[in-house]
Amino acid sequence: MLNQYIPVFVMAVAACGTAISMVVLTSLIGPKKEFDDKMEPFECGVSPVANPKSRFSVRFYIIAMLFIVFDVEAVFLFPWAVVYRELGMFGFVEMMVFIAVLGVGLAYIWKKGALEWE
Repeated sequence: MLNQYIPVFVMAVAACGTAISMVVLTSLIGPKKEFDDKMEPFECGVSPVANPKSRFSVRFYIIAMLFIVFDVEAVFLFPWAVVYRELGMFGFVEMMVFIAVLGVGLAYIWKKGALEWE
């Protein structure tokens, strides 16, 4: 019964061997010249303008989290739309409650100024 897994084992060994040999060969025969331009972080062919380790404003993270929350919540609309007829009026009312809660949340963060980028 284990004879059926021999081809899988051979492929796994071949894949690991290929990966390891590529890493070893590039470190052995690859070019080793180091200079300032080569060691600079690459940003689309343009010299970097700012330090890549600079800090972001907290507003950036707040807006990113809000985007993720509302994006994930919007994903729930697609399965509901697919089975809309099967759910009937109960499904419609539940989704309207869900959308109302999202609307109240959006109105709250809008009023608090969390979406202002200043």
